[in-house]
Amino acid sequence: MHEPMAPTKTAKSEQTRALILNTAMRLFEERGYDQTTMRAIAQEAGVSVGNAYYYFSAKEQLVHGFYDRLAAEHAEVALAAVRDVTDLADRIRLVLTTWLDVAEPYHAFAAQFFRNAADPSSPLSPFSAESAAAREAVIDLHRTVLSGSNLRYDAEIGRIMPELLWLHHLALVLYWAHDRTPQAERTRRLALRTSGTVAKAVRLCKYKVVRPLVREADSMIREFLITEPEPAEPADPADTAGSADAAHAADRAEPEAL
Repeated sequence: MHEPMAPTKTAKSEQTRALILNTAMRLFEERGYDQTTMRAIAQEAGVSVGNAYYYFSAKEQLVHGFYDRLAAEHAEVALAAVRDVTDLADRIRLVLTTWLDVAEPYHAFAAQFFRNAADPSSPLSPFSAESAAAREAVIDLHRTVLSGSNLRYDAEIGRIMPELLWLHHLALVLYWAHDRTPQAERTRRLALRTSGTVAKAVRLCKYKVVRPLVREADSMIREFLITEPEPAEPADPADTAGSADAAHAADRAEPEAL
């Protein structure tokens, strides 16, 4: 019988990253986001402070790691739920209720994140450039919700509507964060009530008389809400050698993995 292969360095690194993230989520719940330090997270996780900073450069990065994990878990569950469903209202409802199912374990401390995320200048804001990856993942899910429905629409609606569906989703998340009913029962009822209404609104957007309103909504979202990531500046050739040396040094200073 062959001996099982030892975990690869990549697998160990992922385990360490997950350990740090899970520890941070627990401490955020127990102590609060503002009162939890990176040093405390490292100590509880049993890693060095330097190792914690290797995986997450700041406390905000831990929250973004949580956002990314939640988005990935939700996408997997939601896509399975809507696979054989073509009615747009039902697809919207299923995406919202599966999100509530996936997010339920984190409900107790969700409001802590939203106090920080409510600040438009905060990197934790869902509209910030730092949140772009998680935001785009959820918008892409709503793009699939729309494309898999039996609704016929043109390219302009296909471009604009997923972001508007994401805003509806975001409004529900904000309501959920402050909902203290058992199993967020009020938020679930809100999801059921609004899914049909939103689906009807999407259908109306196909008509030319409504299209100017849709374009104006899209314009306002882009101007006043979403902050796009700054384009990367061209590298200075004079810095190339130093960057290469730093990269080699980082490779040699491999982080500890549990």
